[in-house]
Amino acid sequence: MLYWALVFFIIAIVAAIFGFGGIASAAAGIAQFLFFLFIALFLIFLIIGLVAYRRITGP
Repeated sequence: MLYWALVFFIIAIVAAIFGFGGIASAAAGIAQFLFFLFIALFLIFLIIGLVAYRRITGP
């Protein structure tokens, strides 16, 4: 998922260089959404992993 965020970010930069404002802003919006989705999923799975680890190893 982080790969796709990077791809859309690069598309946004290239489109901005060539002056395609609408495409650049759309690609940047998609890249931003995917990046924050990746961060949120990472944090959720990190918390789940820590809770599961504590249950397995005990207090």
